[in-house]
Amino acid sequence: MESLVNHYSEHELPDIFHKNDPAQVSDDEQRKTYSTQHTYDGYLRKWILPRWRSYKLSEVKAVEVEQWLKRLCFESGEPLAKGSKAKIRNIMSALYSHAIRWEWTTSNPITIVRQSAKRQKIPEILTVDELVSLLDAIPEPFRTAVFLDGASGLRVGELLGLKWEDVDFERDVIHIKRSIVKQRIGPPKTEALQKPIPLNTELAKSLRLWKMKTTYNRPDDWVYASPAMNGTQPYWPNSIFRVYIKPAAKKIGLTKRIGWHTFRHTFGTILNANGENPKVIQELLRHANLKVTMDTYVQAVSDEKRKAQSKVVKMLLPGIRKREAV
Repeated sequence: MESLVNHYSEHELPDIFHKNDPAQVSDDEQRKTYSTQHTYDGYLRKWILPRWRSYKLSEVKAVEVEQWLKRLCFESGEPLAKGSKAKIRNIMSALYSHAIRWEWTTSNPITIVRQSAKRQKIPEILTVDELVSLLDAIPEPFRTAVFLDGASGLRVGELLGLKWEDVDFERDVIHIKRSIVKQRIGPPKTEALQKPIPLNTELAKSLRLWKMKTTYNRPDDWVYASPAMNGTQPYWPNSIFRVYIKPAAKKIGLTKRIGWHTFRHTFGTILNANGENPKVIQELLRHANLKVTMDTYVQAVSDEKRKAQSKVVKMLLPGIRKREAV
């Protein structure tokens, strides 16, 4: 198994495996994004290798894997989430598929391993009032970053991967051209994620104000460039959250367990609560499982999507204007 993991990493996780080499540009459609490679590598090293590294491929049995997955816990003793267990199962299956492709084995025992991916906990969602209060307590430029995140549903890698050239103030759209994970730049995962997103007028105003204040405001500068790195890199997401967002949440008495993805979940929930068309919500969140009939939105932002986003922005405005007036 350890030999298989190393072989799999070399061929399927090349950016991680050759971490000391410059990133190679590839037109291989099967190549995983850096964020996906990083996730897979983490699961392989933390969970799969410690348990199965010394096993021969023929010695790994479905029932034994099932029982192992049931017992998986963090060091604290808290059971691993079902979704994480399902991810481990899927990665193990991918390992065996790789082995079959390279003629190391002829069967994949993981295909009959049963593991539910059903969530045990519902993701935390912020109310409009909670999000407005949180925004009011966060200093710039991170207030604007969270405002943009909460009003667009951007993934944090996409948010911090923005450059000023991606923000089209004339057409009021933002183009998603890249995602950044661990300061490693890569393309968005899917074609759906590359679709432009609407830029509400008030949201554009906040971004313009930040652009006027920041030293790094050239087209090829990061929107959220780190002064500590002389603008050559954007801020680290964990640093922003730990130093600015988490203290702000504590200041307003917010006890919910939140993270960057909370803002994306909140955006979708607010849209749904506003009664927006589900297909519009899918488009705004840029989910990869869009139907072919929705492909007309690939290069355009519909008026319906713009109106839907504008409702969310207007709900957040009281706190935003209060902050800007200070």
